[in-house]
Amino acid sequence: MRASPSPNRSKKSWQSRVPFISSNTRRTQSEDRLSRPNNHQSSRLIGAKNEAWWKTQLFRGMINDIRRRAPFYWSDWKDAWDYRVVPATVYMYFANILPALAFSLDMFAKTDQSFGVNEVLLASVLGSIVFSLAAAQPLVIVGVTGPITVFNYTVYRLITPRGTNYFAFMAWIGIWSLIMHWILAITNSCNALKYVTRFSCDIFGFYVAFIYLQKGIQVLTLQWEVSDASAYLSIAISLLVLMVAYICGIIGHSSLFQQHIRKFIEDYGTPLTVIFFTGFVHIGKMNNIELLTLPISRAFFPTIDRGWFIHFWDISVGDVFLAIPFAVILTILFWFDHNVSSLIAQGTEFPLKKPAGFHWDIFLLGLTTGVAGILGIPFPNGLIPQAPFHTNALCVTRTISDSDDETNKGHTRKVTDHVVEQRVSNLAQGLLTLGTMTGPLLIVIHLIPQAVLAGLFFVMGIQALEANGITTKILFLAKDRHLTPRSDPLTRIERRSAVWGFVALELIGFGATFAITQTVAAIGFPVFILLYIPLRTFALPRWFTPEELNLLDAPTASPFTMESVGGNHGEAIETEASGIPSFGEDVLSESDEAERGEAGSMEIGKDVLEIEGGGGNGEGPSRRRGSFRRAEGIELESMRRA
Repeated sequence: MRASPSPNRSKKSWQSRVPFISSNTRRTQSEDRLSRPNNHQSSRLIGAKNEAWWKTQLFRGMINDIRRRAPFYWSDWKDAWDYRVVPATVYMYFANILPALAFSLDMFAKTDQSFGVNEVLLASVLGSIVFSLAAAQPLVIVGVTGPITVFNYTVYRLITPRGTNYFAFMAWIGIWSLIMHWILAITNSCNALKYVTRFSCDIFGFYVAFIYLQKGIQVLTLQWEVSDASAYLSIAISLLVLMVAYICGIIGHSSLFQQHIRKFIEDYGTPLTVIFFTGFVHIGKMNNIELLTLPISRAFFPTIDRGWFIHFWDISVGDVFLAIPFAVILTILFWFDHNVSSLIAQGTEFPLKKPAGFHWDIFLLGLTTGVAGILGIPFPNGLIPQAPFHTNALCVTRTISDSDDETNKGHTRKVTDHVVEQRVSNLAQGLLTLGTMTGPLLIVIHLIPQAVLAGLFFVMGIQALEANGITTKILFLAKDRHLTPRSDPLTRIERRSAVWGFVALELIGFGATFAITQTVAAIGFPVFILLYIPLRTFALPRWFTPEELNLLDAPTASPFTMESVGGNHGEAIETEASGIPSFGEDVLSESDEAERGEAGSMEIGKDVLEIEGGGGNGEGPSRRRGSFRRAEGIELESMRRA
């Protein structure tokens, strides 16, 4: 029979009975106590949370981020002693560097060779080293993105006809943006992330996925500059790269072969595909066909004849202030892009144990932006889809059967036990990227055909589309209603027109964003993207019921991840009427340790604790059973300070 401690019993008395209780449990229990009307501390904290914006406590967000994450800094290195770090490092090295090299090709052609391979590599190195060593969210991969590529060559087209020093102008954009990032970090601006749901994230992710597909097509169109034979061979090679790499991912999630073979193919399939097809083009008569490769420069030197330090004072005073509106647009882009990358990399599908810290990371992003401007390299920020790919590569999973009977034995599914949360894989891929700037490895890069890079663009674009919520809803609408499983949450929506309407709004948002980037006004697209947040928060509840929004949309990250910004908008946490959960011998039970390989993972019975959270507006009931994992070193009060 379950023991029910008295509500007056102290926290220490019942926690001592379960000494390894996780930080998630403590956080939920503390929130329950804080919700009591007769609790003096509750009234104080809630009052502080509802303070007017002009009474914001400066630096509070950054300080709390550091306090929350600092106890885990040593474990971030110690926990890297895990095999998953090796394939994650190799995969992210290729997944980060190869698209970045293709982006460098784009900027090389559209900025009159102002940016090349070494500039893009150094930008990736700067981002990975700074964020792996000092960030509160070290799983987020930082590098050169498609949107910043559009930003760089759009600025070039607007500024150079005026005779302005392009690199000095970009340096001032970086300096002004540094100041703006720091102002946003100091004033706790990331608290606005509580309003960011899957709606805006899916639109932006859908846009980035199509940018990858578009860049792949653009790379292939360049091949006609050589010959028709080169173009057609490049198309064939890119499609083969796409098919082989995609099949490797399918095998990793299938029941083919033994588990260790499946994991090897899944982990190393894409890098080995790139290596194989780099040599494949030299077989037989293909060796006689000229294929374009990446242009390179001297090791550790800029592409054009200049130094790494930009003389940002060689510019008129008017141009210094002209850089401010460009810096505003860049700051808006980075605030949204980097934070969305962080949210998706720490999404609800990943069972993370360590706390996040958005304010401190925006401060670091401002630092890298300013340094990048002074060095004359592209501004690095959080990557989509590489950031969530990194977290996914660090997941420790196992394949289980849906049924033990012989008839349904082949029906399997993957279960994620935990994520190897550490800093080494991000740092290691950055150091490998730095090594790529050496002479011998630059020669190796020069051997990679552009067609292989185009194929990799297609792979990453399709993988990003597969994981996108817009794609999921479109597939749901395309399915036969009679063959759609009842377990699909969207089947609980009575108005099918609501699903059509929601998807239509998302596609209109994507189409508008993509269209504006194809015009001379491309530099203003970050402002366009930012408008999706108030649209979701204030306009959509007028057209959809709370129950529909709960099923169509949801917070991007879990309440645990959103602690740093005060939780998700409208999300509340409920416990039993007694206030403090009861932990009897029949309530706590260890999960299958031998099979999971993770002692200490505990699950609370659903009759003890349930979380009630809205999809975006928090009005409808969406109940989930609490799952708590060990996160030693978090202090209760530091977890509650936001």
